[in-house]
Amino acid sequence: MKRAERLHALSEMLRRNGSRGCSAERLAREFDVSVRTVKRDLAALENSGAPVWSRPGPGGGYGLAVGASLPPVTLSPAQAVALMAAVSAAPDAPYADLAAAGIQKILDVLDPRTRARADELAGRVWVNPIPSSSSRTIRSALEEAMAEQRVVRIRYTSRDGTTTTRDVEPVLFASTNGQWYLVGWCRLRNAIRWFTVSRIERASVTKTACGGHTIHEVGEPPANARPVHGRGE
Repeated sequence: MKRAERLHALSEMLRRNGSRGCSAERLAREFDVSVRTVKRDLAALENSGAPVWSRPGPGGGYGLAVGASLPPVTLSPAQAVALMAAVSAAPDAPYADLAAAGIQKILDVLDPRTRARADELAGRVWVNPIPSSSSRTIRSALEEAMAEQRVVRIRYTSRDGTTTTRDVEPVLFASTNGQWYLVGWCRLRNAIRWFTVSRIERASVTKTACGGHTIHEVGEPPANARPVHGRGE
């Protein structure tokens, strides 16, 4: 078992054991390595940001804080580069900045050999993305409103040149025909509307919570559109 795979399996075993924890000896037997190696792996997990706890004495051991999330540590070089390429090629995508930061965290916890191979492969992938058509400030406001499910106030110029200020309850982001859209309940029109993100001139998040409109109110998605939930469908 490669070290990256062992780190992932180790963290999963600690998670499954919950508050009971596992002794270093038991972990060493499970993965057929020395206690010294297990302790070095545990230190690597902790250094990568995993909330590893230790309890000395009889009945003690190691575990993970309840409800903690773990950094991914089992990506292959090609998988890591695939993530970098996807984010680099789509800077206008929602949460692209956060995705880039997340990828950096992933790279930081890869073992040195895998990281070196990923860096070498990344040099063989070039992208020339289209310049962003909307400001980072506007996109940040829309992303925050969507994540927090709060009404966002936008200044919007429609295709015919009409400019209005509207309060919108964000429902989803959609990309079709090379354009990103904010789809939401428009309180001015009392209906679901699609707003081209590049036509939004100003956006600010209000303190008003959304009213609970769901994606089922949006209607049929564009051809071949699908959620980005990563289930491989």
